[in-house]
Parts: sequence; C-alpha cells; structure tokens
Amino acid sequence: MYKSRKKVVRAVLKRRRSSSASSSNQYANMGWGRPSVLHAVVVIFLEFFAWGLLTVPVVNVMARAFPSYTFLMNGMIQGVKGILSFLSAPLVGALSDVWGRKSWLLVTVFCTCLPIPLLKISAWWYFAVFSLSGVFSVTFSVVFAYVADITDDNDRTAAYGMVTATFFASFIVSPALGSYVAETYGDVSVVLLSTAIALLDVLFIVVCVPESLPTRPKTWGAPITWEQADPFSTLRSGMGNHHILQLGLIILLSYLPEAAQYSCMFLYLRQVIHFSADEVATFIAVIGVLSVTFQTLILAFLYNCVGHKTTMVIGLAFQVLQLVWFGLGLSKWMMWCAGVLAAASSITYPAISAYASQNADSEQQGLLQGILTGIRGLSNGFGPAVFGLLFFFFHVELDETVLDESIPKVAEEDLGRFTSMSLPGGPFLFGALLAFIALLITMSLPDDAPHKVDLKKKTDIDNDSLESGFVNQDLSPLLSDSIA
Repeated sequence: MYKSRKKVVRAVLKRRRSSSASSSNQYANMGWGRPSVLHAVVVIFLEFFAWGLLTVPVVNVMARAFPSYTFLMNGMIQGVKGILSFLSAPLVGALSDVWGRKSWLLVTVFCTCLPIPLLKISAWWYFAVFSLSGVFSVTFSVVFAYVADITDDNDRTAAYGMVTATFFASFIVSPALGSYVAETYGDVSVVLLSTAIALLDVLFIVVCVPESLPTRPKTWGAPITWEQADPFSTLRSGMGNHHILQLGLIILLSYLPEAAQYSCMFLYLRQVIHFSADEVATFIAVIGVLSVTFQTLILAFLYNCVGHKTTMVIGLAFQVLQLVWFGLGLSKWMMWCAGVLAAASSITYPAISAYASQNADSEQQGLLQGILTGIRGLSNGFGPAVFGLLFFFFHVELDETVLDESIPKVAEEDLGRFTSMSLPGGPFLFGALLAFIALLITMSLPDDAPHKVDLKKKTDIDNDSLESGFVNQDLSPLLSDSIA
C-alpha cells in the first residue's frame, strides 16, 4: 500500500515538473533561436569591446585625476572592485540558478557598463561608480553557467575556450581603434561609441538571448531563503568542499599574477624595455590573436588527447615559464618570446572552469561558477596592488603618464636607469612562484572523473523528503488531480 501511494506521488510530482517546464519554456522561447554558445560569445565580445575602446582615455583620465601615485591608486580602485566581486559573485550565480541566466546577464552587463558614460562627465564619479560596479561585474560567472546549461561534459571545455578566446579577441583591435578615434575626433567620441556598443549589448540580451534553464519560478522571491541570500554562507558552503577549495586556490594563485601582469605589462614594456607605442599596439594584437588560437584549436586538441587535468598542468607550466622569462629578460626579442608563452598559458582558466563544472549538478552551475569568478575578481583586484608594492620595493616606478601623448614624456636618460638595475622584473618572478605553487596543487587533483557534490545548504527540500511528506498526508487531492 505504501509503495503504491508513493508511486502515485512520484507520478504527480513528475506531472507538476513537466507542467512547470512547459510554462517556463514560454519565457525561454523569448529570444532568437535556441540557446547556444554563440549567444554567450556575442554578449562577452560586445561588453569587453566597449571597455577595450576606453583603454587610452581611461589611462589619460586617471593620470590627470591622480598625478601622484597613479599606479597605486589604480590598484586601490581595482582592489575595491575585486573585493565586491568576490563577495557578490557566488550570490549572483546562485540567484541565476533560480531566476534564470537571461535576467542576470542583463543585470550584470548593464551594471558593469554603467560607469562608461561618466568618464567624460566627472572623473571622480566615474571611479566611484566603477569601484561599486564590482557588485555586478561578474558576467563571466553567468555566461559560464549559461554555457554549462547547453553543453555536455565533452563539449564544455571547447565552449569555455571559445568564450575566453572571445574575451581576448575583443581586445585585439579595440584599444587601437579607440586610440585612433580619440586622436581623430576626441575622447568624447570614444566614450559615445563605447556607450553605444554597451547599449547594443543590453539590447541584444533583451531581444536575442533565449533562456537556457528549462524551469524557473513564476514569481520573484519565494524560492530564495535568507541563507542563500548571504554571500558568506554561499562561499562557506562552496569552499567547504575539498575539490572546490583546491580549485579556488589554483585560481587565486594563478590569476593574481596574471591580472597583475596585464595591469602593468604595457607600462613595463614602454618604460623598462623601451617599446614604442606602435610596438606595444602590435604586441597586444599579436598576443591577442595567439591567445584566441590557443583557446579554440589548441585547447580542444589538448582536452581530447590528455584530458582536463593535464591541460591545466600544461597551461600553468607555460605561465610559470613566461613569468620567469618576463622577470629575467631585458631585451625586446625575449619579451616577444615570453608573450607567446603568455598566450599559450591562457588555456588555464577555461580548463579549470570546465573541470569544475563536472563537480556540480546542473542546477548549481551558477553557484559554482560564481564562486570561481568571485575568486578571480578578488585576484583581479589585488593583483595590481601587489605588483605595485613589489615594483616599489624593487625601485621601479611605473608612470602611466608616458601613455598620454599630451603629457610630457619622461626623459630617455631617466628611462635608461631601469636597464642598469639588477632585477627590475622581480615582481614577475614572485608571480612565477605563485603559479608554481598552483601547478603543484593541480597535480594533486584527481583525474578527469570528479564526483558530483552538493554546494547548497541542507535547507533545501529534496525530492525524497518532499515525497515522504506527501505520503504521510492526505493524498485525496493529489489522487483526484491525477485521475482528472
């Protein structure tokens, strides 16, 4: 008798799930075609292309707003934004698991691009809103969860590689294009163009991006508990798992030097290695093209041949080598060789994200990617500050005003003092040490057969407890409903 009643309950629950899915599919069909990686790629490309256009204007505005300690102030602003991203990313990811990816893609892209028009209105308002925008500057976590919804384990690595390759592709021509528009038509034209592209991204999400989750609630509010709304609770629940904790440490130790490196690399090339402005632009474009190649063709090839873990090891090994090369090299040809290695190391993060996605159930992908993106945001915030402090210890003062053509350049004899120093690239060697520790942790991970883990609190009601509760209650309404 008990088994027959339980069978009826299972049938009713299944019917309710299918009914909920059909109602939510009406919302899911609001978009262009079926959910695909192409939708995620376009969202990422437009957002970061808009920011890439502002590379030179932002440097110029910062140099004028903070004429002293420019590099230090940049680190502090990025640090505030990184801390806020670290705290909010798991929560945003968890909410996207419940309310859907499309709505949170819209929120994250809009809030991330909100500071753009303020750049020419008020520098102080721009930097204030830019720092606070870190609360929602976690588009990558929602995009990666979106991709996880529509791909299986075999295709996910290549899909993540395509998304991160799009990020690098957006910076191949955007800084040069922004610089050209600024020189020809002024900084205001660059800000207007960047704002227009950001609005185009928002419009694309509203009109063209379909929802990737099969089911979502009809109303806002009821499915979220107070524990789920607590960012520290979501972080504790995720980092309490041993494998997720290891992956978090790997991202922290590897992405901190990477973020710091990209925040100061072009200043370092200009002032220490004596690259010209055209050589820096060429360097950016070539490394961007190589990064796209590695994250699309090479990444998929490595995954098919050696799997996730070995791909992560290879990427981290390339990172250690390129950081050591940047730290010890003082000639242009060495920087070009190190840049090729840096492009090869760009396969690390998509491989980590794909490996991690196999550790969580489909309804928890947003929470998992949010935790990892939050750690990445923390690294992105503290990386420039750490390297800025290390450059101070090594008596290398990187001056961002050298990129502004309207501000007098530092004298050539003053720039030459860097080449006489014993170790101007010391911060890169410290980054190589952190990446090497991340490599050791990666080697201790299990092979590509991770088990599913529950990242959520036990406050959620599972199906078995729900069913047992129904069994102990009056089933006449359910029976009449199923008969009808």
